Amino acid sequence: MASRTEVKNYLAHWFQLGKQIVSNDGRAIYKLEKIIQGDRFSPEFEACWTDILKGEGKGCYLIGTDQTIAELLSSEWDFESCARCSMPAPLSQSQLSTRPCPCDDLSNWPNVDLPHPRLPVDSHRHLGQMNDRLQSRN
Repeated sequence: MASRTEVKNYLAHWFQLGKQIVSNDGRAIYKLEKIIQGDRFSPEFEACWTDILKGEGKGCYLIGTDQTIAELLSSEWDFESCARCSMPAPLSQSQLSTRPCPCDDLSNWPNVDLPHPRLPVDSHRHLGQMNDRLQSRN
């Protein structure tokens, strides 16, 4: 079962590759420019996520997929790494899925010459953990 955090992270990864979310039966389209800001998600992404959750994800879907965000938030779905591009892809727990990964309609992905989408990183905490590991070796 996918958690809200996993669904949010899934969307963040695909937004970074230029994917869009369509909501309200095509009346609204979310295309975000900035997903990560420093060690957290951007206010633009957080506002989009809040807006999606207001409607419980009903009628919202990532372009190139068949699942609504509401479906992904149900106990029916999980996420696995795509065999082709290693990005998160939805996987049904109860039925064999023949649905392609969202990368299927991206002609320029996977591309090893581009940075891979990522989640926010708290640099201070990360560097502190590295420092702790180095000091424990001495």
